[in-house]
Amino acid sequence: MKLVKSLLLGSAAGLIAVGGAQAADLPVKAKAVEYVKICSLYGAGFYYIPGTDTCIKLGGYLRAEVALNTNSVYSGQFSGTGGAHNRLSNYYTMRARQDLNIDTRTATEYGVVRTFFDATFSWTTGNYSGSGSATGATTYSGAAPVGNPSDGGTSGGSLGVYYAFIQFAGFTMGKAVSQFDAPWTNYPGNNFDGLVGGSGTVTGVNQFTYTADFGQGITASFSAEDATAYYQAGNLNLTGATVAGIAGGSYGSNAIGGSRSPNLVGMVRVDQAWGLFQASVAAHDNHVAYYGATETTGHPDDKWGWAVQLALSIKNIPTGAGDTINISGVYTDGATRYNFQNLAGSSYSMFGGTGVAGAYQSIGFANAPDTVFVTGGSQESVKTWGFRGAYTHNWDPYWNTALYGAYASAQFGSLAKNAICGGGGFVGVMAVAGVTSCNPDFNIGQVGVITRWTPVKNLTFSADFNWTRLDQKYAGTAVITPAAAVAKPTAVYELKDQDSFTLLLRAQRNW
Repeated sequence: MKLVKSLLLGSAAGLIAVGGAQAADLPVKAKAVEYVKICSLYGAGFYYIPGTDTCIKLGGYLRAEVALNTNSVYSGQFSGTGGAHNRLSNYYTMRARQDLNIDTRTATEYGVVRTFFDATFSWTTGNYSGSGSATGATTYSGAAPVGNPSDGGTSGGSLGVYYAFIQFAGFTMGKAVSQFDAPWTNYPGNNFDGLVGGSGTVTGVNQFTYTADFGQGITASFSAEDATAYYQAGNLNLTGATVAGIAGGSYGSNAIGGSRSPNLVGMVRVDQAWGLFQASVAAHDNHVAYYGATETTGHPDDKWGWAVQLALSIKNIPTGAGDTINISGVYTDGATRYNFQNLAGSSYSMFGGTGVAGAYQSIGFANAPDTVFVTGGSQESVKTWGFRGAYTHNWDPYWNTALYGAYASAQFGSLAKNAICGGGGFVGVMAVAGVTSCNPDFNIGQVGVITRWTPVKNLTFSADFNWTRLDQKYAGTAVITPAAAVAKPTAVYELKDQDSFTLLLRAQRNW
């Protein structure tokens, strides 16, 4: 009996095992594989995000560059240890940068919803400045580049968030290029970042914009744009001015107040096969804090400034296929950053040689804020005008050269001239022995040439040479005690125009 039971159980176990084995061999429906599909709706490089109807494109560049005779890869030796032209000045500045951008687009019943993000990771040569120590100690600055608020410091380098915006149904919301800017921003034909003569938010500005498209290449935009990061050239209390401060390119105590109104911008553009024409206007609220240390000292009333700019691009001119002329002109009244854009700056303090007997060296200095005032008085706006332009010629598919130039002029009113030069005797900080001409008005002239070589697609080598001249209106000599950071002695300095030369060499691979 036990033998029969064992045989039955063994047979049952065998049948179960065989059935399990056969079941394991049965075909099972595989999970569908989601392949990345090309999205041809928005141009080359877009793909559908798997499982969605959203298209995405990744892009960017890697750049390696060295700038000669500058403490910055984007500007000349205009101030600080760069303008000192001594052993603290950099002979070269190097930078490596990786840019990453992400573009997404989704078709909806209201039109395309687009998001765009662009960030840079940079490593840049730092600067050494004097500490005023009797032993000659210096201080290293390896933080984010001066003049570029979008570059926040990170360990061993800097991170910059350039663009981050949403576009939907004609609206642009977030950080994007100002609607006031010409399409080429700071670069009518060059790489040099420090051009005056126009607006240029190349790293974006926070905004809320509506753009209407009328067809035939005609568009119009109205925008409210953040003024705090890129459009504050300064509201200076001249009562705080000193000879040393003025010589350092600062004409008083900067007393900008908190944000009140964004800049209001309007733009009309005509974009055709022959080129482009654009007209832009902007209004800027100059809101000052207080005359003194506390709110009981009072304050001047707000003063609105404004700017207007015209831009023209002519394409495919008879000199060659792809040749282009880009030009723009601007006028500002109390809105200086629309002419002296933030990467160019509007403060100068440059030292050089002299032929005047008894003078240690020469110095040229200038400052163009938005407004000036004195304690107890109202704001007086600073007026500026300027232009910039370039002609680009393509020698062949691999080589092109651009000639470019820019010019900007700043003019002060009677209040500023009386306070700075002592015409009315209010401060008279520059009414010192030896000064034969005192006038804070000044001009900046720039010319340059750049040649680019693209041996293979998306890989470009360039050399950009720039000359900048500060034409200031002071003359004579003055005893000046410069800031400790530039290591200059208290001495007699000739008041004289100054020059700066920069050569920028760059290799860039786009992808």
